[in-house]
Amino acid sequence: MFAVVRTGGKQYRVAAGDKIVVEKLDGEAGAKVTLGDVLLAGEGSELKATAGLTVAAEIVAQAKGEKVIVFKKRRRHNYRRKNGHRQQHTILKILSIGGEQPKKTAKKAKAETPEAAPAEAAA
Repeated sequence: MFAVVRTGGKQYRVAAGDKIVVEKLDGEAGAKVTLGDVLLAGEGSELKATAGLTVAAEIVAQAKGEKVIVFKKRRRHNYRRKNGHRQQHTILKILSIGGEQPKKTAKKAKAETPEAAPAEAAA
């Protein structure tokens, strides 16, 4: 399942398990965030209703973007200004869309622990 969410004035197409970089959101690493502005949702070519649909995400890190140099100059007027800017970003990991959990790969089932077997035999 996928969804298109809007945050920070931009739109992102997300699915469960994706990591995206968005404009800065309040919160520490590990905090859970709910993105409620869902514009579109669907699975494959089928679209679903977005009324009341939310996207659950976890903050992975707060980071800074690349440095952007702003240089202003006016010829023959001895006017030069140099400025730099680094945008604040938040890295999000999408946990679920509308309560749906991501599909995990199949793992081998663990054998029963040896401690549990004697307890059953004694009973």
